[in-house]
Amino acid sequence: MAFAMTLGRVNRQLERFLNGVLLLLLASFIVLIVYQIASRNLGFMPRLYWTEEMSRFAFQWMIMLGTSIGVLHADHFVLEAFPRGSRPDRVTRVIRDVACLLVGMIFVVFGFGFLLSGFDRIASASQLPMVVTYSTFFVSGVLIVLFSLQRLLLTMRHGVDAMERELDTPSEIDELGAAPPTQTLDTPENRS
Repeated sequence: MAFAMTLGRVNRQLERFLNGVLLLLLASFIVLIVYQIASRNLGFMPRLYWTEEMSRFAFQWMIMLGTSIGVLHADHFVLEAFPRGSRPDRVTRVIRDVACLLVGMIFVVFGFGFLLSGFDRIASASQLPMVVTYSTFFVSGVLIVLFSLQRLLLTMRHGVDAMERELDTPSEIDELGAAPPTQTLDTPENRS
């Protein structure tokens, strides 16, 4: 399975790159929003209308790129309906990854048409071609497909549990093997 190993290496590099891009987008978003707030409240600062558009574009990219990384590590919303480790639980986790792959493919197919429509439009304040923001769905779809494929190939080769140990973000519950301990209520009987 050389393809699976190559895909894993490519995805690791993509993830590192995406983490840097996301950090840059977050910093840009914060700076732009702080500038907008300051320019509205301080009369001597010029109001730059393009900052609103650029902060919105940065936010859209952060959401879509973060979503794709969330698919790689199964950090998205997951409903566990069956006891952990049972056969139905494993089947539903594979179905979840197949569903993510299908959603990624839908993003690629329909996102490409959306991307193409951005070449004909220009953002009003920033004068940026709208393809910059319209391409978010396509790019995210490609990443979701790559990350979902890696999850499914690892599942086929090593099983669901091994794949999740390698790729999923560990949770406190998984590490303990049980529910976290509850705190003692602060009632008069429990006070010393």
